[in-house]
Amino acid sequence: MPLAVALGDPSGIGPEIVAKAWDARNEIALPPFFAVGNQTSLERVWGGPIRLIGTPSEAIETFRDALPLIQVDDPGAIVPGEPNLPGARCALDSLEIAVGLTRSGASSALVTGPVSKSQLYAIGFSHPGQTEFIAERCGIAYENTAMMLAGPTLRTVPVTLHMPLIEAATKLTTDLIISRARTVWRGLQRDFGIEAPRLAVAGFNPHAGEGGALGMEEIEIIAPAIEALRAEGIDAVGPLPADSMFHERARADYDAAICMYHDQALIPLKAIHFDEGVNMTLGLPIVRTAPDHGTAFGIAGAGIARPDAMIAAIRMAAECAERRAAREA
Repeated sequence: MPLAVALGDPSGIGPEIVAKAWDARNEIALPPFFAVGNQTSLERVWGGPIRLIGTPSEAIETFRDALPLIQVDDPGAIVPGEPNLPGARCALDSLEIAVGLTRSGASSALVTGPVSKSQLYAIGFSHPGQTEFIAERCGIAYENTAMMLAGPTLRTVPVTLHMPLIEAATKLTTDLIISRARTVWRGLQRDFGIEAPRLAVAGFNPHAGEGGALGMEEIEIIAPAIEALRAEGIDAVGPLPADSMFHERARADYDAAICMYHDQALIPLKAIHFDEGVNMTLGLPIVRTAPDHGTAFGIAGAGIARPDAMIAAIRMAAECAERRAAREA
């Protein structure tokens, strides 16, 4: 089955990087996929062949000669780099359709292009982001999912997400760490074929708290979570000082780093794998990935957006879907 790729905001770089991924399909042996979005958004930034399809099954044959597209209603004027509310509605409709097709089994996995949260909020979108929306549509409590950022040599997972750092300190709990780590452990087995995943758990404070001198979160919250995970048979070590766990030698000792807050997870991933980072949601009944970057309105339409992260997201989605299907066969 082909993959479903939602184009994201039609005024962002999503259409361009999806089109460039299709251009590279033969050279890098990308699996068949179809786009979900508006044709005009592609034509504004790309002169390649597009073929409208009615069902995902048509994408397999079409993919060789043209980019297969399931068309979403025309949002009106589309100007790269100039987002508007009709474009946000188009992005949301594209996401809704792509999720539905993947949930139904018509596509093997879901890849989502970047969206503008501020534009989505302006049309009444009530979720913090696409991840929460997809979890709801899949019937999964968001608390039982995990956002994993993945590159060729590093996988990181933030325990707390999009909130001020001072708030993250109040939201961090032993139960939340355990829940995220369990989801990651199962996801690494199910989607990455790692039978005995190794988790490295970061501290919250500088130098992992220096035995309580620089904060008590490691002693009162994080260490009890690690102890509970080990009691369940999960290979988890820590709390580790975050400033020394992401260099090359350290990364060889674990399969995923469990980080306590957003930037602790995203800064090392983007520093090491900026052009090929993938955002993957673990804990869903479907495989979902996304390029780990935003809409980049500032360069949209300039023809300079790099498709590396989108290509990596498509490839990872296909590989994980194949492993999951084999495991569940």
